[in-house]
Amino acid sequence: MTAYQNTLRADCTTAADGRIVFSLPPDSGTRPRLLLRLRPEKGQPETTRRLLDLEPGRTDGHLHAVLEPHPALDEGRWDLYLLADPEAGRQRLRPGLRDQRALVDGHLRDRPSPVSVTIPYVTKDGFLALRAWRRAAHAEAGTVDVTDRAITVTARLHGARLDEDATVRLRLRGSETVRELRPRIDDDGRGFSFTAGSEDLTVAGERPGRVWDAFVRPAADAPPVRIARLLDDLADRKHVFVYPAVTTGNTVMRPYYTVDNDLAIEVTPTE
Repeated sequence: MTAYQNTLRADCTTAADGRIVFSLPPDSGTRPRLLLRLRPEKGQPETTRRLLDLEPGRTDGHLHAVLEPHPALDEGRWDLYLLADPEAGRQRLRPGLRDQRALVDGHLRDRPSPVSVTIPYVTKDGFLALRAWRRAAHAEAGTVDVTDRAITVTARLHGARLDEDATVRLRLRGSETVRELRPRIDDDGRGFSFTAGSEDLTVAGERPGRVWDAFVRPAADAPPVRIARLLDDLADRKHVFVYPAVTTGNTVMRPYYTVDNDLAIEVTPTE
């Protein structure tokens, strides 16, 4: 691989509607295309790809490819490559300029079902990639308020509405144990909040270091919807949004976001 290929960079601009425009240098190939590859699970074959044509721009001479918001990408992480011509091997792309300002206030807009989000980001080894979510409905976490006794979460439901019998479900990971809490529902049937204390997350005889995943069930006959934080410009927030812990008696509770940006509460003993 040449030094040029090692430093090949793509700029990208994301619009408020989810449209992403990629831009590459004019000399990126004879019949260039952009390859998006859904990263497979470890040990599994590569199965899902999408190809985008790269066309010269009208004014700057650069090559541009457009990823439209529909059809939405499958949920997961997508790696980006250049196919310089039909016979060439694929070249992974480094990030250039990333304009994601339109995503910053994305949580302020109500989304219809299905809810889809795609966020460009830089991988740990310095390549350009996309993080995509696609869910029938989504509960966007807002403020997470940690006091000396409890954790209070505000959120907003997208792609569905909350009935008066809606419940928040905290599910103990790796088990069938569920705690149901009654949320406080806003007048518009979308916004809600709930408070969890140590008494809600205590299970006799359970091992230490347990984790509770947070869902909301919009109605008694509706499937649970994961509570997460997806609707802004951050693809990975686990190590960015770090909350203090609550210590009550012999229990320590700490809310956090998983590697998929889903909300969870970790409960550990003080000793």
